[in-house]
Order: sequence, then C-alpha cells, then structure tokens
Amino acid sequence: MKDYQSLRKHLAQLLIEGEAHITFQDAVKNFPIDKAGLRPGGSPHSAWELLEHLRIALEDILQFSTSKEGYVPLKWPDDYWPKSQAPRDDAEWKRSVASVEKDLAAFLKLVTDPERDLLKPFPWGDGQTLLREAFLVADHNAYHLGQLVLLRKMIE
Repeated sequence: MKDYQSLRKHLAQLLIEGEAHITFQDAVKNFPIDKAGLRPGGSPHSAWELLEHLRIALEDILQFSTSKEGYVPLKWPDDYWPKSQAPRDDAEWKRSVASVEKDLAAFLKLVTDPERDLLKPFPWGDGQTLLREAFLVADHNAYHLGQLVLLRKMIE
C-alpha cells in the first residue's frame, strides 16, 4: 500500500484550512446566534439549519468511513436536516459547532493515517473510498459554508 503522504497533506489542508474557501471556524466565529433562525431574503434555510445539516452529514460520512458496524444509513433528505429552524438557545448552537469540530478532527485523523488506504473501496459500500469521502466532505462543507457566509452578510 502506498503512503500517499503528499496527497494526505493536501487533503488535510483542504479539509481544515479551506484553501480557496472559508474555514468552518471562521464561518461560525462570533455568529449572531440570536439571529441563527432567520431566513432572510427568501432563503430556503436558516444559519441553524445549515449548521445542523453540516453536522449531521459529517457525522454520517465519518461513521460510514469508519466501519460498517453500527452504521445506520440516513434517509435523504429528511434525516439530514434539523426539524427546527432555530436553536433552542446559545448552548445548542455551541454544542453543534463543537460536534462539527470534533468530527472534522476525527475525519482528518482517518485521512492522514498512513495505515488507511485512500483508494481501497470500503468492503461495506458500493465502491466508495476514503479519498472519495474526503472530497465529499470538503465539497459539501465548502458549499454550505458559502451559504452560511452569505446568510450572515444578509443578517448583519
């Protein structure tokens, strides 16, 4: 199995540093939580809905990428979006942010582990690889973090 050290480094940069996109930490930093439930200008989602969607999707991808044991597929789209438009309180927002950060760190650990083959299909999937899941996380996060930044600008 090849180590792909350089590829792992680039993936880590893409997942954490954002490269051409805003980082998760910068997107949520000092977000006006009291306005997290607003859908300004006809937006289909609030900041809370986007944050929770990011959290749920990342948790799902992390669980899938780790092992078949204990993984329960979610139903699209219902299970990937929160039921509420706004967090109950500041603490709920902060828990969601902390969960994303924790799962992103765990996913980064998988991607940078030289014992994990980036290109070998998971035995429990239908062709997915860790590399594919890393691209999926990076792309999905960049898309929705862009939406979150736009919402923030509209709210402020």
